[in-house]
Amino acid sequence: MAGGGTGIRKYVGALKDTTTVSIAKVNSDYKELDIAIVKATNHVERPAKEKYIRDLFYHLSPGRPRADVAYCIRALGRRLSKTRNWAVALKTLVVIHRALREVDPTFRDEFISYGRTSSHMLHLSYFKDDSSAEAWDYSAWVRNYALYLEERIESFRVLNYDVEKDPLRTRDLDTIGLLEQLPALQQLLFRLLDCQPQGSSSYNIIIQHALSMVALESVRIQTAINDAILNLVDKFFEMQRDDAIRALDMYKRAISQAEQLSEFYEVCKSIHIGRGERFLKTEQPPASFLATMEEYVSNAPLASTIHRNQAVLAIEYNTKSEAEEPSTPPPPAPVPEPEPVKEVTPAAEPTDLLGMNESTPDTSEIDQKNASALAIVQQADNAPKAPASTSTESVATSWELALFTAPSSNENAVTSSKLAGGLDLLTLDSLYNEAHRQAQHAQQNASQNSWETVPASGPMMQQPMYDPFYASNSIAAARNVQMVAMAQQQHAFMLQQEQQRQMMMMMAQQQQASSNPFVDPYMHAGAGMQLHASNAYTGTGMM
Repeated sequence: MAGGGTGIRKYVGALKDTTTVSIAKVNSDYKELDIAIVKATNHVERPAKEKYIRDLFYHLSPGRPRADVAYCIRALGRRLSKTRNWAVALKTLVVIHRALREVDPTFRDEFISYGRTSSHMLHLSYFKDDSSAEAWDYSAWVRNYALYLEERIESFRVLNYDVEKDPLRTRDLDTIGLLEQLPALQQLLFRLLDCQPQGSSSYNIIIQHALSMVALESVRIQTAINDAILNLVDKFFEMQRDDAIRALDMYKRAISQAEQLSEFYEVCKSIHIGRGERFLKTEQPPASFLATMEEYVSNAPLASTIHRNQAVLAIEYNTKSEAEEPSTPPPPAPVPEPEPVKEVTPAAEPTDLLGMNESTPDTSEIDQKNASALAIVQQADNAPKAPASTSTESVATSWELALFTAPSSNENAVTSSKLAGGLDLLTLDSLYNEAHRQAQHAQQNASQNSWETVPASGPMMQQPMYDPFYASNSIAAARNVQMVAMAQQQHAFMLQQEQQRQMMMMMAQQQQASSNPFVDPYMHAGAGMQLHASNAYTGTGMM
């Protein structure tokens, strides 16, 4: 049953190839190229004939138009993406591999450009042929082979040369180029080692043909890696810590890949791949050298430390060179000849009518002078004199502070103007004026309506006491000023009680007058106001 299924698949594959060739002869503008591609990648499970490969490479030669190269790449990509047969896919990959190795470099450039402008044609991660158990193994190897070819193209972008065809350059690279190109080579070798056949794929003739090309390229790749490792070891003990850590990882990976490559060569020899070829023999470095590298990484200086040390050395070198140079006096400068003096007539300045050019005095200086003037007072003869070294910082900058802090000669005048009880003449005059104003106001109200009672009012209830020190409430007053303020508050409280008593008497007299129609209300009002004024005078005099 399995044999019958395989025979049917072969027949169907041959029929597809014949049909594709017939269509290409009729409808294709590149019929010869299409026919060569179909015959070089047919469904026959044997390697393609060499004449079909040569016909295909003829259209890719430098003498052919570049349009033929671009069309060939698109045709190979289309055939690779549509097929589900492992033989067709593997033969297409072999044609591409051989073209990269044998054809003019323009094919490689066109191939890289095609991969940038469209989806990569070598992406076969989901390819599988489930027609048989052997086809599963073949499909797995086809996927790994496609990954290797894709990595080969990618390594060319990093290295800017072909490892297989161009001379190797890793031995003469600097540290930056070495740390950039060595990982690309190791990744390419990693994809190559994945091409080691497994299971039935080890004995397939088409896979063995492709594997022989891979094994030959492994020699060049490993040689490039060995040159890079030798260069890395020479520069390792001069690297900074970050670069040394990366270099140590690359060195360890190179040792591991060398062991895997030895196993790969043994497998190739077991299936008679690379007969007569001289494969590389890898030797492991001593363990002490690896330990020395690890110790250097742990003690390697940082980049900032190296730059700082270099800067210090450069400064010391410049200082030393300047000290060693003989100090020769500079040559005298030539004395310039005196130039004739030209008389310049001063320009007439315009008259400043608005006073715009007058110098503005400094505000801080004026404030300082005013504060000093306020602080100058006449001290008593018996008062101790201040030392002459007193700084200007002790002078008060506010007239209010100067008033309370410095004793003044005006204090005697204030004391002489006070009456008994601490009340001055100004306060007494204000009380007289307020009493007179209240009497006039009461008479006017009584003349308008004799039956209305005069509203209870007083000078202390209508207007608050005048505070001569309102501007300096935030500053503690002197002791003598506080005593005067307390006497005034006591007098105001007694005066307020007296006024309340008089108003109650006036209200009682008015009620009696309202009950007796023969009593003159103006007489009572005048008498009350006179009594209020006399009491105010008497109270003030008693105070």
